[in-house]
Amino acid sequence: MTTQPVPQPESENGSAAASNQATEVLRRQAAGLVRDLRELADPEGLAAKVDPVGFGGALGEAARSLATRPGAVLRAGFGFGVDSAKAVSAAASRAVGGTTTGPASLPEKDKRYADPAWEGNAWYYLARQEHALLADRLTELSQAARVSPVARRKLDWLVGQVVEALAPPNAVVTNPAWPKKIVETGGLNVVRGARNMLRDVVQNQGMPRQVTPGRFQVGKDLAVTPGHVVFRNRLIELIQYEPQTAKVHEVPLLMSPPWINKYYIMDLAPEKSLVEWAVQHGHTVFMISYRNPDSSLADVTMSDYLQEGPVAALDVVREITGKEKVNVAGLCLGGALSAAMTAWLEAKGDQRVNSLTLMNTLLDYSGPGQLGVFTDEKTVNRLERSMRKDGYLPATSMKTTFDLLRATDLVWNYVVNDWMLGEDPKPFDMLTWNSDSTRMPAAMQTEYLRTLYLENRFAEGKLELAGERLDVADIRPDSYVITAESDHIAPWKSVYKGAAKIGGTVRFVLSNSGHIAGVVNPPSPKSRTWYGEADELPASAEDWRDDATERKASWWEDWTPWIAERAGKEVAAPKKIGSDAHPPLEPSPGRYVLHG
Repeated sequence: MTTQPVPQPESENGSAAASNQATEVLRRQAAGLVRDLRELADPEGLAAKVDPVGFGGALGEAARSLATRPGAVLRAGFGFGVDSAKAVSAAASRAVGGTTTGPASLPEKDKRYADPAWEGNAWYYLARQEHALLADRLTELSQAARVSPVARRKLDWLVGQVVEALAPPNAVVTNPAWPKKIVETGGLNVVRGARNMLRDVVQNQGMPRQVTPGRFQVGKDLAVTPGHVVFRNRLIELIQYEPQTAKVHEVPLLMSPPWINKYYIMDLAPEKSLVEWAVQHGHTVFMISYRNPDSSLADVTMSDYLQEGPVAALDVVREITGKEKVNVAGLCLGGALSAAMTAWLEAKGDQRVNSLTLMNTLLDYSGPGQLGVFTDEKTVNRLERSMRKDGYLPATSMKTTFDLLRATDLVWNYVVNDWMLGEDPKPFDMLTWNSDSTRMPAAMQTEYLRTLYLENRFAEGKLELAGERLDVADIRPDSYVITAESDHIAPWKSVYKGAAKIGGTVRFVLSNSGHIAGVVNPPSPKSRTWYGEADELPASAEDWRDDATERKASWWEDWTPWIAERAGKEVAAPKKIGSDAHPPLEPSPGRYVLHG
């Protein structure tokens, strides 16, 4: 006799399923806990979590060095004490109507100290004097420490961060704006500031908010040049913009943005948009828009970004327009990839890139500037470990890093405004874009940092991507290289060093702006550029600067005739967007910008 299974009541079946589900959840939590404990038990794993940049090691080196040089420490301490007493004496004199000048030399142009109270009030004058003296002594001690080059970069950067954090405007007791605001608002600023700080601790990882959500909307206020997505793969969307002139140049223009943020810094807002400028000057413009990667793209490499990014886009542009050659314009990391693509195509005997425009783009990474603090071997190793769990570098990590490179403007300015004065941030389109960060795939990010920042392979002719060995010298098309005098991410002299290695004719242009304002650079009375063009640039940036011609104009105005000369004759503007093979999929800015 066969025994049949006894049917269980529905409630019992449901309970069993719920129990199994709960067991699976507990199992996963336990596995995660074990993994985290192993990471913490491993010194390198603990270091990656607690001190991912390795500042502790740099401070340790400095402490050991200074321990062998007690004289330097004593001189710094004694000097600070003497000068501090002089500052107190000067402040006391000012308290009774005197004009005694303190021992610290103070910069005349610093918008943080525009309030007359910094000079007229003895307490605030003393606070500023003491801070300047402390900054001088910390710098003196830092310079006295004999440390490795890697530790030196970290130590100098850390001292700078400490000096900025301790600046008098950042504390309520030493900023005259705070008591004035209390009187003005009847103390409401204290309540609002506390609310803002609590909100930012909970919602913004403790960083002050730079923008108020909703003030600018992508597709409505930003990224509004009319266009359509005409191609999509797992990494990019390609946008073709509608013509705004009756005739257009026959050679199309492909724009290649970085994928650290969304593409629309190049199409920020009307009259601030490089895309709009190019379209209105008769170019058929295409734009790459990168996807915001998740864990499914953890193993994507630089070769994937090359082939599925600008190379794929170039194929689509040629198919839609029917043109053999394309002008390419790349920004920052997107510029580096565009340059690599040009060298990659040249290695294959393919000259489809007609000209190359590079904006604030490093090709030689031997002088990475402040980013060198975050790109030494140990720091990259720790970063690699930290990305293993999720398969990507969180967007907030990249944003925080770049914010700290300009901490005075992008961090402490908002600590004062949001937390101390209790105000909401003023609407600012560039900071809205800056807050729209993206994640970075783990494999690609590690490869990028190792091959370029650590090993400088492209400049040395050793970069291998998608089966080809690449060299900056293999870039043969005419190139327009624009860089910015105040760029803190791609220092202009480092950009020059890479541009000087390009194999073709280079027009090198220096603007009087920064990394982002160097792109969002419409004509303005304040604009200035220096430019020079040659088959072979001078050996040093200083020599180039001495010979360069100065012009009171935006680089947009200088680039316009240059790119027009390389864009072919004018023909009737296309009557439709896309092609039969690549029809319009949706209006710009597209899915990857709006939804990741």
